[in-house]
Amino acid sequence: MSTPTVTTGPLRRVPVQGRSVARVQRMLDACAELVDEVGYEGLTTTLLAERAEVAIGSVYQFFPDKRAIVQALAMRNMDAYLQDLSTRFGRETFAHWWDGVDAGIDAYISMHRSVPGFRTLHFGDVVDVHLLDAERDNNAVIAERLAELLVDQFQLMDRVRLRFALQIAVEAADALINLAFRRDPVGDEAVLVEAKALIREYLHRHVDA
Repeated sequence: MSTPTVTTGPLRRVPVQGRSVARVQRMLDACAELVDEVGYEGLTTTLLAERAEVAIGSVYQFFPDKRAIVQALAMRNMDAYLQDLSTRFGRETFAHWWDGVDAGIDAYISMHRSVPGFRTLHFGDVVDVHLLDAERDNNAVIAERLAELLVDQFQLMDRVRLRFALQIAVEAADALINLAFRRDPVGDEAVLVEAKALIREYLHRHVDA
């Protein structure tokens, strides 16, 4: 397993030494646990320091506030999602590019089920719809990165049209997956099946690739 990376975006200071990197990862792990337990509003830097077993000064050494910590966690989640998707693309053979989108939905569902904090935080919408990027909303960032993976994997053309369709698909899938996990803590399978069928049908009809 590769060593987790620490995104530099919201960090006040980038950790260099191994101990500092590990300390920041503990803070992000603690943040993930706490947002599931108390939500973003209940999260405090004091609680986070206690859970991560670090001094409060260590938190502020790397992060200016709790929003920056959650932003770093959201970015780590995005990196993990894209890495998982790249791995799936590398080991599986897809009959068509929208099967790759199917894999993207599966990866997103898997993170809801297995990654602490993800079901609460997603890619940061609970805090700010522009948490990943100041200019684009979080789902638009994910749709853009998914488009890049699909174009690279399947040598697709007409990227503007593709990216627009994927943004619609990502928004729809996000809403339906959230519904599935509101109905059932592990995801209502009937809703998830319908979500995948809806997205597949939409892409099949609206993007001629």
